[in-house]
Amino acid sequence: MKDFLQFQDTVRPKVVFFDAMGTLFGVAGSVGLQYATIAQRHGVIANATDLNQSFYEAFKRSGPPAFPGAVAIDITKLEYEWWKEITRASFQGAQMFADFDAFFADLFVYFASGEPWVIYPEIIQTLDFLHESEIPIGIISNFDSRLYSVLRSLSLDHYFQSVTISTEVGAAKPNGKIFRVALAKHNCTAGEAWHVGDSLKEDYEAATAMGLRGILVDRNTSER
Repeated sequence: MKDFLQFQDTVRPKVVFFDAMGTLFGVAGSVGLQYATIAQRHGVIANATDLNQSFYEAFKRSGPPAFPGAVAIDITKLEYEWWKEITRASFQGAQMFADFDAFFADLFVYFASGEPWVIYPEIIQTLDFLHESEIPIGIISNFDSRLYSVLRSLSLDHYFQSVTISTEVGAAKPNGKIFRVALAKHNCTAGEAWHVGDSLKEDYEAATAMGLRGILVDRNTSER
């Protein structure tokens, strides 16, 4: 990835933004595998492959993780309920659980840790390169507020001068609002910023439409 971020002094960006999930880090194995692992702790045996497919179908139906008009004090609860419904649908109603609420509480906390995630191999080198080049780095992500604890757990948090997430902004990529909020944090124009991400629509095309330089990362995976 670092090769895509080479620049001349005359065109140095004032900030380079990154997407989070799928760009900086991904799920170890698969979402289905991680869900099945935690389900087993609660006495439920599930097929990881089938569960993975059900999860992505439920995720696509759910709409973006953003809550326009929500007050800050309610965001954590809204995030929790949003993910709970996706998880319930992933298990096709979750009737097999003796206590689905207990299972989901365990799962939600688990995904706030570093355990289910893996940093992509080139990321540390890329972030070190930008840091040594004295280029500020930010995140623009359709994630929830657990991202802060995930970044700390993965020892990535110190790289980023800003973190902008959809649940706090009330708008998710490709909505231009989330880019405008992120740019304002760095007091720069879109033309002075780059955005790196793995989604053609939500990252590359959305950033380019807003006037940022979009850089597409191809992870060559169906987990997108």
